[in-house]
Amino acid sequence: MSDSTVVHSRRKATSPPDKPHKDFPLFCHKGTRYWAKKVRGKLEYFGKKADDPKGEAAMLLWLKHKDNLLAGRKRREDGEGFTVEDLCDHFINTKRPLVASGELTKRMLDEYYDTCQRVIKAFGSRRLVEDLGPDDFAKLRQSAAKKWGLHRLAGEVQRVRTMFKFGVEQDLIKHVVKFGPGFKKPSKKVMRRARADKGLRLFEATEIRTMIATAGPQMKAMILLGINCGFGNADCGQLPIQAVDLKEGWISFPRPKTGIDRRCPLWKETVAALKSVLAKRREPKNDTHKRLLFITKYRDSWFKESVDNPVTKEFRKLLNELELHRAGLGFYALRHSFETIGGGSKDQVAVDAIMGHADESMGAVYRERIDDERLVAVSEHVRKWLFAKKPK
Repeated sequence: MSDSTVVHSRRKATSPPDKPHKDFPLFCHKGTRYWAKKVRGKLEYFGKKADDPKGEAAMLLWLKHKDNLLAGRKRREDGEGFTVEDLCDHFINTKRPLVASGELTKRMLDEYYDTCQRVIKAFGSRRLVEDLGPDDFAKLRQSAAKKWGLHRLAGEVQRVRTMFKFGVEQDLIKHVVKFGPGFKKPSKKVMRRARADKGLRLFEATEIRTMIATAGPQMKAMILLGINCGFGNADCGQLPIQAVDLKEGWISFPRPKTGIDRRCPLWKETVAALKSVLAKRREPKNDTHKRLLFITKYRDSWFKESVDNPVTKEFRKLLNELELHRAGLGFYALRHSFETIGGGSKDQVAVDAIMGHADESMGAVYRERIDDERLVAVSEHVRKWLFAKKPK
């Protein structure tokens, strides 16, 4: 046998065995006889060739760890480490009891849940929390920014941060999560510009008078409460009958959103509208709604902790009918209108008291009450603006 024949036979004996097929992503490492692949400059092994001649098990193992390896992360076995899904489960399960105790609204819980679903979809349910970095959060924000406006984007960023902060505080996450500079809420400057571009979020007196003249009995009363007392959708939907004193013309009703006490003098127009509602009020189907002043024609509550709010929908129908709808304007704009016009009374403390705003000033610490005369003065200031007669 010639020397060349010996060399040729040696090369043939030590060359890597053929792959199961040409598209097979792994190769058999000639030194170890393991199925292997070079990823980011490092060899990764996926079992012995002798135990898995066709590479079927190796292929499944590669697909299982492929995403982590290509991203520069460690291989993880099942059950190893704290995953994104684990964090979401702990977070939501901790928040649920707060709804039952009244410390968290059902709508807020739903928003947290939806955020968790989006995080799981973006990062993957089995992705380890410790593997997440600034680039991951930046991509999550970019995806949200393409779909939503600035206000909703800011809410999403805050909810995600709250969720991961919860993980750290509960000692579920063993390190501080680094969100990076690309995962921040839109700046106040950007928010102010966007708000300015949308225009004023209030209704003019003529528009409100047109609504009052056109709306049905219940919506008319709600509109009057919106401009008379700065009520929002939830305020009207959850208003109990016992909170309304039609004889004296007052409403004493803590704001459901914050629990802050409110006391508002009622105009004669508002009293008349509320009396009309009570005279035609249907008995609700659900006993828990018996205390509510406003009941729908379907004998249900006007309050709903979701975007699909009955007050919002009915008010939008009215605006469309009157051709008054503009982007960014809904029932809550009546609250903006009351705050804006009420400020002209030069008594912001009384305006805040009617609106149910939290006052963090030192004066609020010492202030034990506000005279009814001040509340009436603010209310009458808004009423004169609304029902002012045009000069001849």
